[in-house]
Amino acid sequence: MAQRWSLFRRPRGQAEWLAAALVAVAAVVLAVRMVTAVGETLLRGWPVVAVVAAAAAGIVVRRALRTAAQRRRAARRVAALRITLAQFDAMDDEEFEYALRDLLIRDGWSARKVGQGGDQAADVIGQHPHHGRIVVQAKHTRVGGKVGSSVMYQVNGTAGPVHGADHAVVVTNGAFTHNAKQWGERHHVRWVDRDQLLRWAEHGTALQELLRLSARSRRTPRRRMVA
Repeated sequence: MAQRWSLFRRPRGQAEWLAAALVAVAAVVLAVRMVTAVGETLLRGWPVVAVVAAAAAGIVVRRALRTAAQRRRAARRVAALRITLAQFDAMDDEEFEYALRDLLIRDGWSARKVGQGGDQAADVIGQHPHHGRIVVQAKHTRVGGKVGSSVMYQVNGTAGPVHGADHAVVVTNGAFTHNAKQWGERHHVRWVDRDQLLRWAEHGTALQELLRLSARSRRTPRRRMVA
């Protein structure tokens, strides 16, 4: 059977033991020198590391402060939002819807514009922590234009069943017919005409104060229809 050779074997004789000891000592010395060199490099370079870390932290802090400042400026702009009747009259339908959305946001509602083809009588939908959900139908008209009862019928038929609204409101820069106002009041479809729009948008009265919306309206939201 062939003899198996090992790469390492025990030293034989005094000379081999002495050589092995010298190699071991050299390895230990080399390892100590390497560790010392790494430590010295770190000690010499720690100011650079500290500067880099401080710079990175400074960038993060500056960005956070800038973001917070931008949010505060945006909040102040929203809180100070005022829109005149002349500005409303100069808008197109879509601009009018966005303006009403912004006014709701100013008044503490989480609002979004949803008006488009097939919107089912909802142009803006808002949510308030105390007043629930509101559906706004925007009717931008020429000066002196009037909104009739048919709009009230449409909003009443979809605000609760389709959109789950606690409040349904029709807003115009014009006026409402007498029948539209009466029908809306009977069926809890609120309306904001030109005079009320002036108080809301230009004078800064919050919509919930203008319409005297209680915490969750008397209007009981009906169950949404399943498509």
